[in-house]
Amino acid sequence: ENVSFRPSHHKHFFVPKLLLLLTMKTAAIFALLAGSAAAFAPSTKPETVTSTTLFESTDIGATAPLGFFDPLGYITDESKFVRYRAVERKHGRIAMMAMLGTFVHNNKWTFDGYVSPSNDLKFSDVDSGIGGLFQLPAAGLAQIILVCGFIELTWWPATQLDGDYGVRLGKINNWDQEPGKEIRQKNAELNNGRAAMMAIAGVITQEVFTGQNLAEQFSALHVSPFGDGQGYF
Repeated sequence: ENVSFRPSHHKHFFVPKLLLLLTMKTAAIFALLAGSAAAFAPSTKPETVTSTTLFESTDIGATAPLGFFDPLGYITDESKFVRYRAVERKHGRIAMMAMLGTFVHNNKWTFDGYVSPSNDLKFSDVDSGIGGLFQLPAAGLAQIILVCGFIELTWWPATQLDGDYGVRLGKINNWDQEPGKEIRQKNAELNNGRAAMMAIAGVITQEVFTGQNLAEQFSALHVSPFGDGQGYF
């Protein structure tokens, strides 16, 4: 029997299906949460070993209301900080794209034609929730992973920790002419990325437990999954 990742009538998951989903998505959820764990560390200017003197409240990423936030004292040297900041930025960018994709696909905006002609699978046939990932042929997923790896190795290398790949969009980010804009925009990127990491982790988790994607949950006013009689609970 083919496993359906969206239960009919959006009621209860069968236990084997829930366990399968949890197993397949646990790694993704923890990866996103690990990225967001670095999400509250600030930015660069390190010299000594005490975090209070390492960074200033004006550094990129140290924004109101928390400012510099490192209660456990993880940031003790410059190289560690720069690495954590790069990881946070990268995961934030991925999460923002993931949320954009969620909004687009949940609204059933799809490409015309076939995602896999050999499997007679159209773009419109792919589930709009996380189950769609497992409807794609293995060869298709492998192609996506290979393309992402190629981009990271050749165009946007992970070893370039400043995250600046030289993309300029005219007046949108003309930082040479308006230095203040650079700080504002980099802070906005980090904060939006932090929000997106938490959001996509929540979207994945709620769909696993309720069987409804984001759009379905809102349209059904399913705002209390632990007590309104819908979904898994």
